[in-house]
Formats: sequence, structure tokens, C-alpha cells
Amino acid sequence: MKLGHCLRLPRGLLRTLPTAVTGLFSQVVDAPGGLAASLRPDSKRSRGRCPVGVPWSRDGSRRVRFREGSTSSRRWRAGSRISGGGPTAPTNGWYCTTTRATGEPAAIRVRQHDGALEWEATADAGPVLRERLRLDDGLDAIRAATPDDSLIEASFDAYPGMRLVRDPPFASLISFICSAQMRVSRIHAMQQSLREAFGTQIQFDGETYHAYPTPERLAAATEAELRDLSLGYRAPYVKRTAEMVADGDDPGAIRGEPYEAARESLTRYVGVGEKVADCVLLFSLGYLQAVPLDTWIRKTIAEYYPDCDRGSYADTSGAIRERLGGEYAGYAQTYVFHYLRHGGEVEQRA
Repeated sequence: MKLGHCLRLPRGLLRTLPTAVTGLFSQVVDAPGGLAASLRPDSKRSRGRCPVGVPWSRDGSRRVRFREGSTSSRRWRAGSRISGGGPTAPTNGWYCTTTRATGEPAAIRVRQHDGALEWEATADAGPVLRERLRLDDGLDAIRAATPDDSLIEASFDAYPGMRLVRDPPFASLISFICSAQMRVSRIHAMQQSLREAFGTQIQFDGETYHAYPTPERLAAATEAELRDLSLGYRAPYVKRTAEMVADGDDPGAIRGEPYEAARESLTRYVGVGEKVADCVLLFSLGYLQAVPLDTWIRKTIAEYYPDCDRGSYADTSGAIRERLGGEYAGYAQTYVFHYLRHGGEVEQRA
């Protein structure tokens, strides 16, 4: 079964999608009075259109963008609607993922087209997209809560409407365990290899998709099998963490705990240190104050906020969180990360 819908947006206000998506999504939207309507399957057609309630944007525009170059999510990949589409096939602007949110594994394709965010799926993808792309985040309130800082302001101005993602906890945990000392392209290749080796196949319009492996399936894999997928020294980490989750140790269960306690709790998984824990907290579990101290953020601290370098991870992390506004520091650092990584600069440092 194929269902299709569009999140209808005005024409002429979209930027071109990149040729590959690595995890950040943007949406600047306006909806007078909080316009709301449910996404309803159209049983007679493979594609439909309907309005969706989304928060107002301060700049009065609507724009949905897939942003290239982020390391925050490995759940999406460029894909084609043409039978046999693969990593080198023409994408036609479509980006693919899978979900188990509806029970059975389902495939989802999304693209920007003709002034709309369109999706096609083997199940109702509307609630999944709203969850995964954080479409209910109040971006005006988030920006208003950030400090008066020239770098932060330039970053928000450069990428209006950019949103974080909210990935499923287990997949997020495994992907960030695999991310240590790896290029983005290798991390994505690793995650796709795990899907193809251990994930359930989903047939959709002549193409084969693979759901992300369940904890039980990865726990049953041998270390040798995981090493064959180029996981290297990460293979035992992935296997042991999958075993822990399969045995009932759910990483999503920490939601609601205080931030510091939640970060400490995640480090019980094999291969998870403070930085990986912060990544999972920010990009999966909704701790929007988390600031993962990766290479780019440490460079940013050295160049723009040297007084925040306190030596240890915990102390430096605390200092930069406070400098970036506290409650939404993770959002602020994501804008700054993207801005500086793509060549942005400010005339006067904060």
C-alpha cells in the first residue's frame, strides 16, 4: 500500500535541495491562528494534499529545507523513485527513511516539490515526520531565548528556520557509537550496511528499503559479522550495547531525568562517553540544552569563546551551555556549527 500527501506551502519560497541529506531539516512556516488539519490517507489516489498546523515564523515566510553537511542524523539518505535507485541514482529530490512507529516497518520518501513538502509511504507518515523533523518546535521563542551575540545572530540569520531532528533512541545510540573518529560519509555507509545486513526488507514501488535493525537482531549478530561491515573496534561496542537494550535497558527511558543525570546514565552503554551521550540527548531525547563538544565546537570555543575552555569535558560543556543561553544551547550550537562549517564569519567576535 502506498499513501501520499503534501504539506502545502506557498510557491516560490523554497531553496533547492542538496544532492545528499545528512540530517538537519529546516522549516520556516506561517499559519494564521495556528491552522490545523490532520493528515488523512487518500484511498483512491497515491498522493494527496492537505494543510498542517505549524507555528508562525517571525519572518513571515514558509520554507522547508533539507540541509546538507550535518552529522546529527543518519536516518535519511538521498533516494530515487525510479526502480533500482541506489546511492548513485538520480534522486529527483527524494529523501528516504524507514520507521516502525506504526508497528510494522514502513518506508517513507519526502521531497520539496512545487511549493510543498511531499511524502509517499507505506503507512501514514504525517505523525512520523512531525516527530522526526520537530515541526512543532517554536523557533521564534528559541531564538528569542538565545543571548545577544554577533556570532549566534549571524548564524540564525544565515539559516532561518533550521530545526534539529528527533531520531529513535536506539538507532541514534548505535549511530553515534559508530561515529567516533569517522568521516560523515563513512558513518552513513556504516549505518546503511547495518540496515542491509540485519534490517527487515520493505518493498516499495519496485525498490527495496531496509528498516533499521532491532536491538534483538543486532544483539544476535556476531562480532565478526559486524567487523565485516567495517565497524572495526566499534563492533564489540555495538554488539554489547544492542544486547543491553535487547535485555530491556531502554535508552529512551531516561527522558524526563535532569540533564546531568541523563548524560551520566547514557554512559553506562558500551562505547558511550560524554560527547556521544550529549549527541543522543540532543538529537533523539529532546534535551535541547545539550552541547556535544566535537572538533568543530571546540574550535569555535577556542576562537570565539576561549573563556569557556575549562579543561574537562563537563566543565567546558557547562560553560559553553551557559554562554549559548542554557535552555536552548543545543539549538544555538547547531546553528553556529552549520554556519561556521559552511564558511560563515562575523566581523566582530562576541
